[in-house]
Amino acid sequence: MAAMTTGNTGAGSRADANRRRILDVALAELLRDPDASMDQIARAAGVVRRTVYGHFPSREALIGTLVDEAVEALAAADAGARRETAGPAEAVARSVLAVWEIADRYRLLVGLAQRTVTVQGIRDRLAPLRANKTAVLRHGLDEGVFSSPLPAPALAYVHEQLLFAVMEAVNDGLLDAKEAGRSAAVSALTAAGVPASKAAELVAELSE
Repeated sequence: MAAMTTGNTGAGSRADANRRRILDVALAELLRDPDASMDQIARAAGVVRRTVYGHFPSREALIGTLVDEAVEALAAADAGARRETAGPAEAVARSVLAVWEIADRYRLLVGLAQRTVTVQGIRDRLAPLRANKTAVLRHGLDEGVFSSPLPAPALAYVHEQLLFAVMEAVNDGLLDAKEAGRSAAVSALTAAGVPASKAAELVAELSE
């Protein structure tokens, strides 16, 4: 019985290692070539196509899993940033700056996902991040730090779409990736009613 358990564990470990390798290679291949097929990914990963399909039944499922991992990384960055904040405006600025560091790494994937994963699917994945942002924005609106005709939940959607727009601008060569995070943070603050000069000053201070 013990030997059988060891064998199963070994097989499970190999399967997990294969799955991890496929995901890592798929991310690299899709960032290099957004139209990369499952066959291309299998060849790059050094496995047969059947192995890839054994873990991911479709290309969309594979991309969806990569997006899930990206969202987990974004959530971790957001949580870490919020632990260091001293108020709503700083919380928004730190969150955008921290999230952009991750988003910049995955921005080509996110652009691809928006074409291959349903809009509702992406919204559902981002729900926890949006809830955290809504709480910070509501706090800022209640304290008078922010000013907006929009309620906090709607303003959180604005901030979310702003980040997507910045990613697309960088992808299209309209904005330097090195400046994008700071620009997005200032834009998020001004969208919440913070004066542009004050927003730029705060972001510059946090970026030092």
